[in-house]
Amino acid sequence: MYRFQIIAQTQTGESIGLVGSSAELGGWDVTQYIRLNTTADRYPLWWTDAEIDLRSALSLAHPGVDSQTAAPQTVEYKYVRLGADGSVEWEPFSENRWIAIAPEDQTRAQAQMLVVDDGAWGYWQPCPFGYVEAIAETAAKVPLDPEFKGLNIVVIGSSVACGHKAWLLNGWVSQLGQTLQQTYGHRLVNVAEVGANVSSTIARFAAVVPPEQPDIVIIALSLGNEGLAHCSPHHRRAVQRRFESGLRQLVKMTRELGAYPILGGVYPHGDYAIEHDELLQETHRRMVGWGVPVLNWLAAVDNGQGAWKAGTGFDPAHPNTTGHRLMYEAIDLRLFEMSREELTQETQRFQQPDEVLVYQDSEGFQIFAYPQENQLRIRNSSPYDYTLTPTWQTLQTALQHQARLMPGLYVATHHQPGVLPFFAVQADGAIETTVEIPPGAELKYSAAFNLFSPHNSQLLFYDGQLGILKEDDQHIRVINESPNEYNIQPMWQEVRNALKAMPLGVYEDPLYPDAPFRTLMIGDGGLESRVKAPPRSALLFRYKCKLSDISRVAILPLGDRCAVRMMLYKMQYDGPAFPFDLTRTTEISDVADMIESRFYDMWNPDFLHYSPDAGRIYHRKWTGLSFAHEIDDTDEPLRDMSPVHERMRDRYTARAGRFWYAIQKCDKVLFVRTGVCDRGGVMDLVNKLEKQCNGKPFHLLILSPQSSHEFANLPHVLHYNVEFNPDRMYEDLGHWKYCAEVMHGILESLGVSSKNLFWCPPKLPQE
Repeated sequence: MYRFQIIAQTQTGESIGLVGSSAELGGWDVTQYIRLNTTADRYPLWWTDAEIDLRSALSLAHPGVDSQTAAPQTVEYKYVRLGADGSVEWEPFSENRWIAIAPEDQTRAQAQMLVVDDGAWGYWQPCPFGYVEAIAETAAKVPLDPEFKGLNIVVIGSSVACGHKAWLLNGWVSQLGQTLQQTYGHRLVNVAEVGANVSSTIARFAAVVPPEQPDIVIIALSLGNEGLAHCSPHHRRAVQRRFESGLRQLVKMTRELGAYPILGGVYPHGDYAIEHDELLQETHRRMVGWGVPVLNWLAAVDNGQGAWKAGTGFDPAHPNTTGHRLMYEAIDLRLFEMSREELTQETQRFQQPDEVLVYQDSEGFQIFAYPQENQLRIRNSSPYDYTLTPTWQTLQTALQHQARLMPGLYVATHHQPGVLPFFAVQADGAIETTVEIPPGAELKYSAAFNLFSPHNSQLLFYDGQLGILKEDDQHIRVINESPNEYNIQPMWQEVRNALKAMPLGVYEDPLYPDAPFRTLMIGDGGLESRVKAPPRSALLFRYKCKLSDISRVAILPLGDRCAVRMMLYKMQYDGPAFPFDLTRTTEISDVADMIESRFYDMWNPDFLHYSPDAGRIYHRKWTGLSFAHEIDDTDEPLRDMSPVHERMRDRYTARAGRFWYAIQKCDKVLFVRTGVCDRGGVMDLVNKLEKQCNGKPFHLLILSPQSSHEFANLPHVLHYNVEFNPDRMYEDLGHWKYCAEVMHGILESLGVSSKNLFWCPPKLPQE
């Protein structure tokens, strides 16, 4: 018996019907349709409840011929959408759906239900998909014959390896199994699981593979099940790296069983684009370089842009019957020609001790490589210091010829004080990092690639060069594989959000706790500090304390020009802009008034006017306030200022919001004002700041070329007799850097550094 099913969206009162060429399907008479049913919990899936017997299709096509020996007969059909008003809408394509009624199918259908799954309404399939319901869940296990002489082959993978979307689940695995049994006498067992990815496969490997006592294990997984098709572009490299490292782990697990691994290659997805195809090709090239046979399916079913070749895909994630056949035909059967003795020799190669002595001298300095583990061990039992440098040619030559180090970063498995915990390996296998090896050192370095395996860590972010991994709730690993320094900061939205996966708190580099920009602060919104990752480096950050255990200082500039903003930028202490950062405010009384009014009217169009001679926007209420950075090249301020007004409203509303958020959320505030001030104006400003801070500790730092005696004994006020001219900074980069160094020294003297700086988020969280 047959059951037909399809996914179809309908309106209230509508239903789905089935009409086809055979008498059981109405003989193309739409009034004789078979109605499909659905339920609230399974909608939009529709299916036929009636048992449909199509044996007559064989007997009618071949009158007087035994249906069991007759050739297959094609039955064609379409679905119709039936309106509440009696209207009929046929599926919108000219071709008909079809299935071939073969005698062997009839034998199955007489004993069990044969389900024909037609995918979705309106999408014609060049090849049908159907399965016998009883075998869709699990295949019967055939016990191993004691007289069995062939090889025992196990396939572990996902739904494509299960045969999904091939007719009667006769996919590439099933076809391969039949051929291997007939040609070589091998036995193939399929333990693939629908929806499997590298993480779930690693988790279930021990339960399903060793009991089969495999000689060969085919690992057949896809980037599609890792989420590559629909993840955001900045996550694609992370998905790729997790997939590749997971495959390497599965290869290792296979070899530990004494079995021979074969990798199923990557394959297309209907929702991939050209960018995805580049990742597919890149992953395939790397897999081929792992020293493991790879079943290459890209040439057979990839259209060159990451999607299935025309006529080979059933849905985005699966090949159809034709696609499965092409994947099977792409397999080089010579991989399975080996005898058991040859296979034993091959697997024994990986059972031998993996340790290779790469270098030693008479003083007790030794280096060992572990190529299969991608590890290097350094032992210095001598009383001398050794320096591993790129110019140590004898050692580099030995490493290149014997260690077989994969390119990339290597990370110390256990940190030793005073020793660099990482080094970088070039494409030619030579080490490019200088590492000091003290007397008595015993060090082991492992490829950073190993850390990306799902069982070792949780990959939070990866863009192809920068990786951020959660090793556990106490440790974060930052890996920079690029030749350039990475500046990780809260303005980087993807990174900021990725670190929400970590417990809130302060994380420090335990090896260099006093180094600048080696403190990770994680709050409710994710990353709240700036961190610098040196070129070709691997940093470990360890949880230190709660955010509330440190006193974070917010630096809020108060004009008179943009000098403070410029210096903070050079120091890399800058974050998103605040209201005074890009303005000129020559009168300190204006600043006090604006703060007292919480910036009300600061960007009010009624008080703004544009001066074409000065190229600035001036304020009528606060005459010392002007704006020089708000007119864009496309604006016509003399004709229409409304776009400028609207843009200023957006910008300054956000900047004012950040100003008050910083005051509210930080532990201390350091307000900074440049330019000459009078004592009375400073006293007025301090009084108004005190009201807004509402008891929170703060200081007003004045940087101006005047005597500090003028501000003596004023509470909250700090003064430095210095001048910072932004015009001169713009003209002379050296002077700009000098001013930033002076400013850095002033902040350090006040106890403000990258370790306790409050970083205001660019987009404020919703309270």
